[in-house]
Amino acid sequence: MNLEKIYLIQTITAAANNLRLNPQQIEVVGLLRETITKSDDVGAEFLKMKKSTELSKLAIRLSEIYSFLTHGKVDFVKISEQFKEHSRYLIRDLNQFLENVNPQVYKDSFNKINDGDSDIIDVELVDRGNFASKVMIEGEDNGRNTINFSETIENGFSLDFERKILKPIKELDEVLKKMSSRILDFQELKSYCSIMEENAVISRQQGFQIITKMQLIIASSFNEIIEGTLVVNKNLIDSLRACLIVIVAIVKKKDVDVNNYLSKAEEFNKKYLKKNIRV
Repeated sequence: MNLEKIYLIQTITAAANNLRLNPQQIEVVGLLRETITKSDDVGAEFLKMKKSTELSKLAIRLSEIYSFLTHGKVDFVKISEQFKEHSRYLIRDLNQFLENVNPQVYKDSFNKINDGDSDIIDVELVDRGNFASKVMIEGEDNGRNTINFSETIENGFSLDFERKILKPIKELDEVLKKMSSRILDFQELKSYCSIMEENAVISRQQGFQIITKMQLIIASSFNEIIEGTLVVNKNLIDSLRACLIVIVAIVKKKDVDVNNYLSKAEEFNKKYLKKNIRV
């Protein structure tokens, strides 16, 4: 990733850290960051965004920052002060943007400006630091899959939805542990496949695409294991556990950067599942 993209993404993250975001707003910030990350021409991307009523105001502000980076004389001695200034005046625009744009509106806007040919954009959550509590899904001693969650996020899910989506997570982690020991119960996998497909329908109805996608990856994987078209190995188990971590991070309404887990789940989805899951 080039320096301009890194600067823009960190500016957006710094601005977002000054806002209290609900889960859908976190998802939109992730979509915005992913748009920049995956773009071959960031300047052209901002020009396209200016064509959209929903995206134009923020695109203008980001375009100004990008022009400073690419056409101005950057003084690296003073770059930290400039970064703080850019982040500070981005806060208000980002806040107004997030009040009016949800994940579906964001994607629909890109579909319109790309004539319906836009790719599915993967999501990265915002990293605020200052983590307060821990959720351990991975049982390894090295602790690499321990997530620390802050308590700053506002409620964004109904209690019934949260209970429904989180109920099978601990049990699924136990299933993955048994799979690590080469213990496969096809009837059990079939049962959890149905549960995750059912929960994916609920998540989709609520507008949470990331959760939906993680649930469908798990369901499809279990189905392919039952069919004998997918080999159970460490990569599969780690990838499915990454899906669980992402689901917990979002549904528990905690603000944490789980980009590595999202990337691992998405890579597994694209490389190993017969049908690439797109939500």
